[in-house]
Amino acid sequence: MRIPQLKMEATYAKLAISRERARLDITQPPAEMTIEQPPADMRIASIPARLTIDQTEAWAAVNNKHVFRLIQDAAADGRQAVLDFIERAAVQGDELMRIEHEGDPLVEQAEANSEGPPLELEIALVPPPFSVKVDYEPGRLTIDWNTYTPRINVKAHAPIIRCQQGAVKIDLAQRPSLHIDVII
Repeated sequence: MRIPQLKMEATYAKLAISRERARLDITQPPAEMTIEQPPADMRIASIPARLTIDQTEAWAAVNNKHVFRLIQDAAADGRQAVLDFIERAAVQGDELMRIEHEGDPLVEQAEANSEGPPLELEIALVPPPFSVKVDYEPGRLTIDWNTYTPRINVKAHAPIIRCQQGAVKIDLAQRPSLHIDVII
């Protein structure tokens, strides 16, 4: 005897999945920026140093004088010579007034008037020490600065964002089925 048999054929369900990718675009426009730097103001004031060297006395010591100084010295020497002569004439006149006293004033005066002054010998440094006069005034320098802060203007732009949503579609590509046959 034969036992009936069941024959089953099954078809499984199949899913179809399709997707669309999501898309995100971000664009960042550059910022608008302006920078302005005003120039600094600088003022400089200077007084130069001053060095004064006076060699007048050193040159005068070697008889290299300015013409005005030569005239002035000659006038002073002439005045002194006149005063010396007046003094000598007064003294000699007084001696001659008293000729009756002892001595021989005429002979003594003749000898004194005929001889020049005694020669003097001296050692001198030419030019004499410290005859050059030096004077120094230091200079001054003043610098004034005025600086200004830069002017910066920034205009930022918001980013541009474009978003496309993605999608996932699920469909039934194949339906499930079960087929049963009885085989005898």
